[in-house]
Amino acid sequence: MALRCVYTDLDGTLLGRGGSLFRDAEGEFSLLQARGLEACHRAGVEVVIKSGRREPQVMEDARLIGQTSYIFEAGCAMMIDGELTVFSGEMDADGEVTIAEQIHRDGVPKLLFETYPGRIEYHSPWHHNRVYSHLFRGLVDVDEANALLAENGHGHLRLLDNGAMSRLVPDVGPAHAYHLVPRGASKAGAVEAHMRARGYEPQQCVAIGDSIEDLAVADVVGHFFVPANGPERDPGLVEAIAGRPNVTVTEGRMGDGFYEALVGTLVR
Repeated sequence: MALRCVYTDLDGTLLGRGGSLFRDAEGEFSLLQARGLEACHRAGVEVVIKSGRREPQVMEDARLIGQTSYIFEAGCAMMIDGELTVFSGEMDADGEVTIAEQIHRDGVPKLLFETYPGRIEYHSPWHHNRVYSHLFRGLVDVDEANALLAENGHGHLRLLDNGAMSRLVPDVGPAHAYHLVPRGASKAGAVEAHMRARGYEPQQCVAIGDSIEDLAVADVVGHFFVPANGPERDPGLVEAIAGRPNVTVTEGRMGDGFYEALVGTLVR
């Protein structure tokens, strides 16, 4: 089947060092990401951003690359041609109090901070003004953290790992970005919903991303690509990739990997 859609993460994938569309992993100027996007445009392939970033950020990035669909706050919501869909599970997304405010009011971030002192903190300043989720950085065991949430009556939420960062946790190791989201939210779920809305078959879609949360999208698309920087930073990602026949690690890092994955797929 011909390729019809690609779902791409932003940081560490489509974007290079410093979150730039025109820098590679080393910070050198590069047009490979733009050329990959151009190749998709020429082939009539839709490009959908799936990111942990807030909607205003993702909306501007989508507008910058000329696309009308995007997924934001780690799969909590998606926009298709101006129509918003929210994936909030049991939580009420239509009230006067946002889901992010409800989570704060229930003391869930405080519970995490007290349980893991020095191991998790807000990912400042990008944790501000979020609507559906909370954003942290640090290094914790997400399975253990989610068991903690369930034990304390917060099983309607989950903590997800959105990838390793260049920042270090003192005396521990590379920090990861974590999102606290309603249990009904995920990048994979949002991608699947977008595919249904557009009428795409799994074999007509590919995805690319550098985190364990991104990797779950491999379950709903024909093929998934991981840029080389992902497993370089996160040994856990190497283990998660094992046994997945539809997952390929690119030779290129960040935007180079995006270009390699997309152009290679279009050629095939």
